[in-house]
Amino acid sequence: MKKVQIESQSRLLDDFFKVDEAVVRYEQFDGQMSAPTRLLNLDRGDSAAVLLVNQRSQKVILVNQFRYPTYQEGLGWILELVAGKVEVEENPEKSVRREIFEEIGYEVKNLLHITTFYPSPGGSSERIFLYYAEVLDENKIAKGGGLRQAHEDTQIVEIPIQEAFGLMETGEILDAKTIIAFLWLKLNVNRENENS
Repeated sequence: MKKVQIESQSRLLDDFFKVDEAVVRYEQFDGQMSAPTRLLNLDRGDSAAVLLVNQRSQKVILVNQFRYPTYQEGLGWILELVAGKVEVEENPEKSVRREIFEEIGYEVKNLLHITTFYPSPGGSSERIFLYYAEVLDENKIAKGGGLRQAHEDTQIVEIPIQEAFGLMETGEILDAKTIIAFLWLKLNVNRENENS
């Protein structure tokens, strides 16, 4: 492993989001140490997300909700996977089960871990733990819609799988974790078709 020297570290913002500043030197590919470099890290903790498919109807279950950062670019409401922050006392699987219940009211039996990834490693330490689960109508045990005390207002949207792929291909799905999950699903649907 290459060397890293942290010369200084400080927290610039300590709120819902945390921003850390560090001055580091790191071993370059030629073996030399870099000059001291100021770097920032948005530390928002880890998140967990799930691609849910209704096994009977063959529809993906997404949420539509207001996202202020996307509003700045003229959108506001976007379709995305059920997802949320992994709380301190939770592991990613427990977190995603809680989010499924809060946002869409389902209880899931089995979760398949698809992958874990950094959505923006150039500026954030956040990792997203991505899962897949299948549900049936009888697994819906609550209304969903998000937690009012957390100012969540989620609309449950069910879309046939092939239509969901079309929305991704036309650029109507803009959320990275949702695109990654759809690509995984498309690859696996194609594999199943080839094997049948």
